[in-house]
Amino acid sequence: MNLVFLGPPGAGKGTQARSIVDRFGIPQISTGDIIRATMRTDSPLSKELRSYTDSGKLVPDELVNRMVEQRLGQDDCEPGFLLDGYPRTVAQAETLDGLLAQQQRRLDHVLFMDVPDALLLERITGRRSDPESGRVYHLKYDPPPADVAGRLIHRNDDTEEVFGKRLREYRDYTAPLVPYYEQAGLLRRIDGQGSIDEIRERLVTALS
Repeated sequence: MNLVFLGPPGAGKGTQARSIVDRFGIPQISTGDIIRATMRTDSPLSKELRSYTDSGKLVPDELVNRMVEQRLGQDDCEPGFLLDGYPRTVAQAETLDGLLAQQQRRLDHVLFMDVPDALLLERITGRRSDPESGRVYHLKYDPPPADVAGRLIHRNDDTEEVFGKRLREYRDYTAPLVPYYEQAGLLRRIDGQGSIDEIRERLVTALS
């Protein structure tokens, strides 16, 4: 099964992606994962990537697209994949369509996590991170145990100001993917409100 996961920051894509990949036996692939994996290799692609990251420049679409192409060609993607964070723009989506066509594959579903802005803000700003274990808690939805609470930190990117910037970028660049995939008949709108189990059931229903 070949899937794309869409949704604004704080929609819960990461939480739900784990259950999807376990259920269907497919890898979860994000651009961050691809970049880190490429950086660990001694390849021409890695050297080209470092020329941007070492100088603090944004990695251009053309290079991201090539890394995605390379990743989708690996053996663990043969039964399918879940793309999370790619494509980010309509231009990238068009490139992905062409790439899959060359491989005689196609997307089966595009899962769009639909969550109101007010709930997104509550989810983001309520997150707290444990610097020792790396686990992320939520003050309301997943409160930490008493012996952990005192050492939790509020990360800079979980503030209202940073969330507002990320949401604006999502609206400008990624949100147009919703009508793009809707017109292609691939979009599955998932109500992202409720418990983790409730949302998971909605996803399973959409995929079946």
